[in-house]
Amino acid sequence: MSALARFFNERGATVKGYDKTETELTIQLAKEGMDIHYNDEITKVYSDAELVVYTPAIPQDNKELNWYRENGYAVYKRSDVLQWITESMFSITVAGTHGKTTISTMIAHLLKDTGYGCNAFLGGISSNYSKNYWGSKTNTAVIEADEYDRSFLKLKPDVAVLTAMDADHLDIYGTLEDMEEAFIQYTKNIKPEGTLWAKHGLKKGSALVANNKRTYSLQNDGADAYASNITLNDGGYIFDVIGNGWMLHQVYLNIGGMHNIENCVVAIAVAKQLEIEDNLIKNAVANFKGVKRRFEYIIKNEQTVFIDDYAHHPEELAALIKSAKTLFPKRRCVVAFQPHLFSRTRDFADGFAHSLDMADEVLLLDIYPAREKPMEGISINTISEKMGNPNHTVLSKEGLVQYAATAPIELLITAGAGDIDKLVKPMKDAILAKG
Repeated sequence: MSALARFFNERGATVKGYDKTETELTIQLAKEGMDIHYNDEITKVYSDAELVVYTPAIPQDNKELNWYRENGYAVYKRSDVLQWITESMFSITVAGTHGKTTISTMIAHLLKDTGYGCNAFLGGISSNYSKNYWGSKTNTAVIEADEYDRSFLKLKPDVAVLTAMDADHLDIYGTLEDMEEAFIQYTKNIKPEGTLWAKHGLKKGSALVANNKRTYSLQNDGADAYASNITLNDGGYIFDVIGNGWMLHQVYLNIGGMHNIENCVVAIAVAKQLEIEDNLIKNAVANFKGVKRRFEYIIKNEQTVFIDDYAHHPEELAALIKSAKTLFPKRRCVVAFQPHLFSRTRDFADGFAHSLDMADEVLLLDIYPAREKPMEGISINTISEKMGNPNHTVLSKEGLVQYAATAPIELLITAGAGDIDKLVKPMKDAILAKG
């Protein structure tokens, strides 16, 4: 939503809006000239609005949204506006249950850093630019395609990326099969001359539709683009990327996570498709600082490594922990995890427990409810009781900060899509205060 707000603001529109709580992001939007309020009251509506845009995450009983509907205003979902953008620009969209924020940010960064240019609409904050949106005179858009509420099915991409089709958002889709069908539909919306880049080996890969279908992989040479000769490099990696008829030698990626090498492979493949020069691509990858809360190094020194990540699905959590332990094999790994949504905890409790068992010690916070009401019988203990690793504890937020202040820490990971990120700074300060 904030990316769209910035898009309209940059083009001279008067932008006003509502959010539930004030955050660093909304404060920044206000500094950029937007009028934002935090009380859902009819007295706060803007009667001169020409376009009202809302996210499906907003409650259906929101007073302001319903006032606009009842009084005949043009009311559109966020996805409607993104559809208009994909129809009017050369559009690169990135969908999938994992990795879409990082890949869309990587592609947007490669296009910006190389001078190709793009309008970027991202689901996370780029560490290079401290933004989730930037504009360009180039008529190209890079858009993170969100599967929640089937929003991504309105997009009409020229280049589409599909990363994964794992079960998620079952509160929306009901079954894995229905969710897989939505991803198949996403590929059917690619423009006739467009290209699909799908992860190699997807379970329903043969059902994906595109006139020009290509695959990417971490290291499987059966894919159209993949990495080879991977070596560790001070918390990052050096590797080659091999495509059909091309190769980039000695690519430097300065962020952690083997999954981020795979993400980088498809970002490079898209840049190559746009005929950007190899050296420009390699320099841009080396300059890439990552995405806030995606394997983000908060502290990295000889004594302590502290990583913060948005991981909120069992597969993401497993990839995060495995990558961190691979990069720092001699350090004791402690994971602090806050589940996001009661429904996701209910649906994936076994998976969360299995992934968390990979850590040496686990600290569990209460479930972050977001848009949901509590569910009977579902709590943090739903995960705790399924864990095989006995070295786990349920803590309050204050208890987690206290842990950071007192416990010896070699490798600490905070993970979750709720408000655990608000604890990162006090935890960092507490760790550094110990000397």
